[in-house]
Amino acid sequence: MHALLQSVHDEVIGGNRSAVEGGVRAAIEAGLPVMSILNEGLIAAMKEVGIRFERQEFYVPEMLVAARAMRAGLTVLKPRLVQAGVPATGKVVLGTVKGDLHDIGKSLVGMMLEGAGFEVIDLGTDVSPDKFGDAVRAHKPQLVGLSALLTTTMQNMESTLEALEDLGVRSHVKVMVGGAAVTDAFAKEIGADGYAPDASRAVTLAKALL
Repeated sequence: MHALLQSVHDEVIGGNRSAVEGGVRAAIEAGLPVMSILNEGLIAAMKEVGIRFERQEFYVPEMLVAARAMRAGLTVLKPRLVQAGVPATGKVVLGTVKGDLHDIGKSLVGMMLEGAGFEVIDLGTDVSPDKFGDAVRAHKPQLVGLSALLTTTMQNMESTLEALEDLGVRSHVKVMVGGAAVTDAFAKEIGADGYAPDASRAVTLAKALL
């Protein structure tokens, strides 16, 4: 791997945001292909972060810091990716369901998905079933990600699936669910297409569902 890409890769894993931004700029100036910067620098680093998380060498704080550093690098690279006409892996609409204001897990999933090359439309927290439906109609994603951390708000995942059904868009998307309160059994019960217990496995699931 080119030394500049290796440096970007390592700085993402270390969570050094300014070093990642500088490294991506240096790689662009050196004329390295945008796809190489994306794949070998940013995406490969987030893949390694996911592996370390699953081996319990990294925890949520390290993952968050790395994901933020990756996102900073991606922001620098994005105009070049658009110029080069690089297609996204897929498009995901993401949000924490109505009544639930928890943001960290959902944001981390969003950043990890971005790190894997997905285009992410993050609707934020306390998102009503109708708002999810409107976003699916407007953005035409392949995937919808629902997050809930409270047992009291889990039922709003089911309401959201029903809203997508009512709008006639449920068959156009794969719905994945996650969050502290959610289980695989619950995901099956409400008719979701998949469940991920953490952000790293959410990326694996998203790719599998496509």
